[in-house]
This record gives sequence, structure tokens and C-alpha cells, in this order.
Amino acid sequence: MDIALRVPDLVHSHELRLHINKMPLLGTQHLQKHRELRLAHLALSVMTMGYTWQEGENNTVEMLPHNLAVPYWEVSQRLGLPPILTHADAVLANWRKKNPEGPFDMENLELLLSLPGGDSVRGFFMVTLLVELAAVPALRNIPTVINGVRCGETEAVARALEDISQSIQDMTDALKLMHVYVEPSVFYGIMRIYLSGWKDNPSMPNGLVYEGVQIEPMEYSGGSAAQSSLLHCFDELLGVKHEAKSSAFLTRMRDYMPPEHKQLIQDISSQPSLKNFVQQQDSERLNQAFQHCVTKLLHLRNYHINVVSRFITVPAARARQLRDRSQDSEGEMISRAPTALEERGTGGSGIMTFLKTVRDQTKDAFLPERRTEMNHQS
Repeated sequence: MDIALRVPDLVHSHELRLHINKMPLLGTQHLQKHRELRLAHLALSVMTMGYTWQEGENNTVEMLPHNLAVPYWEVSQRLGLPPILTHADAVLANWRKKNPEGPFDMENLELLLSLPGGDSVRGFFMVTLLVELAAVPALRNIPTVINGVRCGETEAVARALEDISQSIQDMTDALKLMHVYVEPSVFYGIMRIYLSGWKDNPSMPNGLVYEGVQIEPMEYSGGSAAQSSLLHCFDELLGVKHEAKSSAFLTRMRDYMPPEHKQLIQDISSQPSLKNFVQQQDSERLNQAFQHCVTKLLHLRNYHINVVSRFITVPAARARQLRDRSQDSEGEMISRAPTALEERGTGGSGIMTFLKTVRDQTKDAFLPERRTEMNHQS
């Protein structure tokens, strides 16, 4: 924990690898409670990202030392999580309230552990946490929808869908805080590499050997919003179907979620079709509630595309321009960013194509009359 708490400083002084190499090998048998295991996974994840990327994209390592790799692997196996920093670590298990009795908001939240990038790291993880928090009413209403469909309770389903719509709108509003708390040049130029993995990454084409675990290198994707269970749940509930390539990536990201989250998504997907139920009932309120939900999900995905454009696409274009010119400090930060990540998400997806495809597939979830309207508009 002493090293994990100092990762940003130790990366900055180029001493993190040195400190980790000298650590004793600690056993994991004394970690019993779920919370202890999650904190251990977070700490070992942050240390692993710092260790791997301490010198940027050009001086990466091929092996994680056994005194980090072995406990990391053991904790990961017990939790059913991969041995890399995931959304479940950096966002879901990485916060505390300054005042335990106080509100769940930006002023009263702080990170447990951080990565290089200063206040923007806190902003990025905390805003993402607030998006997750805004989704709680929607998640709580999903069983109500499913039970209502099974029992033929049109009004109950409509009411629950109206609550889900509002919750998705609140997620979009929470996401808007990204522009307040995260600096695009810091996100693009400093933070992003520490969220990247060693699968489909030209900087680490062979993956990473976890010393003392197995001899062959292993490949894992970096952190991605696709590792959040929220939109997977909404897609399954509303019957959004993704095309083959996007679907393969999204399905693979489920292996980066806590097993219970992955199970919930599968449980939702195995229920009778909500869309069929809506089409079979003759209820204007139900029709509208369903369409409204899809509309709100579409708006959220459109807004996410805007955020990604501001934090990745625009700085990437600027980085290409700046490489051969004299630079101001912001420019220098952007142009130092890893070239391998230029048009990619940290999870390894070619980001804009992927997000736009996923957004477009969301439109197909509309009931037939609305889909025609939407296609005329777009």
C-alpha cells in the first residue's frame, strides 16, 4: 500500500520499477473479505500499470516481476477478474467519501489510489463513478420490467421504463461534468497510456510475462467504458443488437467485469423479449415509454461520442500537427502522447468507428414507426 499510494510520484521520478523490484513477496491467504480482495486488486493493478508504462511507450517491460505478478494473479483468480486495471478497479472500487455522512458528489469524494495526471485523474474516475451512480434507479427497475412482462402488467412496465429513461438522462448529465473536471491535453498526453493494456498494442506486441505464473506472455486489454455493465444491461433489456465486430469486442469486455455483473447481463438477456411484449400490448403509454428509453440511450451514446472526440480525436489531430513544430507546454504534453494510441481507445478498439457503429445499431431497437422517422432524420 505504501508503494501503491506513491505511484504517480515514483513514476515521475523514474523510481517505481526500482521500488517494486525490491518488494518482498507477500502471500494473499490473509485477505478474506471481498472488500479486502478488491482493494488488493486495485493496489496491485495501479502498481502494474505504473511499472509497465513508467518510461512511456518505447521502454516497456516484457516481464512483471514475481513479487508483483504472483500475488496479483492469486487475487485476480479469487475475484474472477483479469490481472490488469479494469473499470471495476479504477472506478467502482476506488473512492471514499471525505465526510461519511456527506453527499455522494464531486466535492465530497476522493480517490483511494491514483495514476499520473494530477486532478484530471481524479476528475476522470470520479465523473465516471457519478455516471454509474446515476444509473442505480435504472438498474433497480430492470427486475420490475422483467416481472411485469412475465405477468402482463402493462402499467407497471411503462412506469418502470419511464424511471429508466430519467435515469439514463441523469447519466448523460453526469457525463457532462467530464468537461469541467478533466483537461483534454492531460487525458490524451499523460493519463491514457497508464490505462492501456498489452493486447492489440504495438508498444507491447508480445504481451506481458507474469513471472512465476506462467512462462508464456499473456495479453489483456486496457481499461474501457465497455467494461461497465450498465449499457450492456440496457442493450439486453431493450433488444439492441450489435453487428459482429462490435459485438465480439463488447462480449470480450464482459470477461473484465466482476463475475456477478457478467451474470446479471446474461440473466437479463435470457428473459422474454420486452420489445415483443410492447408490440403485443395495445398501450400508447407503454409504446412511448419504450421509445423514450431507446431515445435516451441513443442520446447518451451520441454525447459519449462528443466527449471522445474532444478528449481523443481532436488532440490526436493536434499531436500529428505538432510533432515537427516548436511547441507550447500544452502542445508538448499532447505530442508526447503515445503514437500507437492515436485513434484508439485504451481498450484497444478503433474508437470512432466502433462508437458510431454501436450508436447506429441502437437506432434499430426503436419500434417500427419510430425507426422510419429516425432514418429519415439521419
